[in-house]
Amino acid sequence: MSIPKIVVVGGGAGGLPLVTKLGRKLGRVGNADVTLVDSSSIHVWKPRFHEVATGAIDADLDAVDYRAHAQLNHYRFEPGTLTEVDTANQQLTLAPLHDEHGKEVLPQRQLDYDYLVLATGSQSNDFGTPGVRDNCLFMDSRAQAERFRERFLNACLHANYEGKPVSVAIVGGGATGVELAAELHHAVSMLNFYGHDKLDRKHLQVDIIEAAPRILPVLSERVSATATKRLEALGVKVRTGVMVAEATEEAFVPKDGDPIKADLLVWAAGVKCPEWLGQIEGLTTNRINQVEVEPTLQAKGHKNIFIIGDAAFLIPEGAERPIPPRAQSAQQMAQHTARSLQQLLMNRDPRPFEYKDHGSLVSLSNYSSVGMLMGNLKGGNFFVEGWLARMMYISLYRMHQAALYGWPRTVMLLIAGRFNKLVRPRLKLH
Repeated sequence: MSIPKIVVVGGGAGGLPLVTKLGRKLGRVGNADVTLVDSSSIHVWKPRFHEVATGAIDADLDAVDYRAHAQLNHYRFEPGTLTEVDTANQQLTLAPLHDEHGKEVLPQRQLDYDYLVLATGSQSNDFGTPGVRDNCLFMDSRAQAERFRERFLNACLHANYEGKPVSVAIVGGGATGVELAAELHHAVSMLNFYGHDKLDRKHLQVDIIEAAPRILPVLSERVSATATKRLEALGVKVRTGVMVAEATEEAFVPKDGDPIKADLLVWAAGVKCPEWLGQIEGLTTNRINQVEVEPTLQAKGHKNIFIIGDAAFLIPEGAERPIPPRAQSAQQMAQHTARSLQQLLMNRDPRPFEYKDHGSLVSLSNYSSVGMLMGNLKGGNFFVEGWLARMMYISLYRMHQAALYGWPRTVMLLIAGRFNKLVRPRLKLH
């Protein structure tokens, strides 16, 4: 008798912890064949892409190699991009894999599944704005973050030689845009330390452009106001209530007002899920391609397909808004789905998912952090900023590492990181 095949598509904040837990619980003892599918060969935690983009962290040191991690945690890794899901025959089709020269490495392949988990994540939504795809940089993948870093370092090198400012304009006043803006100031300070003697924070011009009346619109007004104050103290120009109508090679063009020119244009506004999710037979999707799910996170009409993370659309009972597309949501869904799959293998019905919002923290680089925590403390919610918020923000990443490696290995990684700082520059300069 063959063992059940569980295939997880997407190795991000939800998919990777899920296959880790399934591999340890089911794969190790032969109760299931667990496979992870991802188009990349490594994992970098998405909330740290803004640090990859500025060189604050070296993605090669912080990355998780899927093959090595799979071997340690008793699951299989299959590189590839999903192109089709045949729900009737329970089969996936993966596109051919090519190298950088266009030579085929792996042909088109099919994978059978008994249970499928789609953890595909999301990407920036350009809302069809003319010129955005051709002229803007994005922060949706490690490759895009590293492309920004290369462009940014070259712009700083040129600006330092010419003795002129370097400018960056960011559309989107959410967490990504805010964190990137602060991290850019830290990066320029480090570049000045490493020989860019004509370039300092006074020669950095950063604009955040947000269509809503305030930045961080999904968080409280107090968090938004504090973040705005901290950014403006750094020298960031926060432009709210500005709708961008077009992106040219050198500027964002608002619907009203003059073009906002910059050396680098970044689009970090809105989210949407991959188009192909809406093409899977029987799945119901919304306008941003999220899949509507049952309270158990099973796709409506498909008891053997689970949707987790940004791709899942669920309004919990009694709630007014859907579960937000955040890393903490994906991690909680991963833990729940791991339990649900184990229950299904024992012929038990899975339980409904209960989302617990622990609040949000926004990093302003080494300068500060700010956020709102939620819990069972008196008063329910409380505001945090400064050193305490910064430590809490860092701890979120350590908890993510612990889910992948366990605490002993996480502590060793922390110690290794401290030693690396003794011999490596504090900014990735190449």
